Amino acid sequence: MFKASLLAAAVVVVAAVAPAQAGEVEVKMLTRGEAGTMVFEPAVVHVQPGDTVRFVPVDPGHNAESLKGMIPEGAEPFKGGIGKELAVTFAVEGVYGYNCMPHYGMGMVGLVVVGDAAANAEAVKVVQQRGRAAERFAALFAGLQG
Repeated sequence: MFKASLLAAAVVVVAAVAPAQAGEVEVKMLTRGEAGTMVFEPAVVHVQPGDTVRFVPVDPGHNAESLKGMIPEGAEPFKGGIGKELAVTFAVEGVYGYNCMPHYGMGMVGLVVVGDAAANAEAVKVVQQRGRAAERFAALFAGLQG
């Protein structure tokens, strides 16, 4: 009985000091998806600081890159090549707006929310967008909590 209790206590201590595993989320870059044409699926992802988002070009001709003014202060912008997979590890809390550069005008945009969206959500929402991108961002922000 004593050995079992000691073993259980040891397991709890090891689990408490073990480093947390960072998560990884995949976002598909698609010419046609469930939400229509020229989309990221999912269009909004929620992760924690230290997690990685992997942007995967399922269909050719797409990329993922952060939009000026739509990342938290102190965060690094990101830009992937056309048709290239891109893995981004997010360290700074807040909302990151991104797009597919060739298809921005067609509304190919998305959001990554890292930790607490309140960190910069209001500032990101007021960044001017054009055409279909403005419509899609408005819909994404309408569903954003925080």
